[in-house]
Amino acid sequence: MKCFDLIVKDQVAHVVMKRPEKRNSMIKEFWDELPELISDIDNNAKARVIVISSTGPHFTSGIDISLFYGLTNSDALTEYERNIQAQSIFYNEVKRLQITFSVLEACRLPIIAAIQGGCIGGGLDLITACDLRYCTKDAFFTLFETNLALTADVGTFPRLAKLIPEGFVKEMAYTGKQISAEDAKGFGLVNEVFDTHDQMLNKVFSTANEIASKAPMAVHGCKKMINFSRDHSTFDTLDYVALWNAGHFKIEEVQEAMTAQKEKRKANFIELPKK
Repeated sequence: MKCFDLIVKDQVAHVVMKRPEKRNSMIKEFWDELPELISDIDNNAKARVIVISSTGPHFTSGIDISLFYGLTNSDALTEYERNIQAQSIFYNEVKRLQITFSVLEACRLPIIAAIQGGCIGGGLDLITACDLRYCTKDAFFTLFETNLALTADVGTFPRLAKLIPEGFVKEMAYTGKQISAEDAKGFGLVNEVFDTHDQMLNKVFSTANEIASKAPMAVHGCKKMINFSRDHSTFDTLDYVALWNAGHFKIEEVQEAMTAQKEKRKANFIELPKK
């Protein structure tokens, strides 16, 4: 792959952006490779947790400007036809880009983002679709699209507004200014801030390994319920979680968890089924 490396170890899949010389900008290949990677890991139950990290001084500089020039490309023969089709083509292309990050949210596995340096524009779309976010103290976050006379459209607004207070979302959106790691922690955008990249990754993989030690079906259920509750009423969520457990509860897994704790050993849980 052009944009990513993948390492799977101890039931943790590590997805690494590998274009540091280009600030890990989101070129055309990025938008196809990321959902392909995540879907393959999920569909084939290759891991229990996914970590997304980056290389170089910055997490990502966001969408590569080269993509802007192809958003209304048409194979129509006349300029008149191309003009008529342009906005519909633009809409369809944005919807395609949105899927790249929606795949992260739909993934059955928890996804952890490890962020250093700049997390700019599309980078915010990416990390807000993840489940947990950790960063280094030099990290900064920018809803940069406003500075380019654009309205962010790939996922930031519907997700960011549910992670941090609306006033802070609007401040980021209206001004396009950089938000520091300290402020991001204060807003609740990131779970924890670290002095160095190594310290951050140590914590991230410690957390990932702890999650991987739990029953995959139970963790999947937690992610499903938390995401559902975010978008639905308490009444609807209570009903859904009751239905979920009625369909997924397995006494054998509960017994294994209790026995493993009693015997002070690692539990042997069943993996998620392949899709």
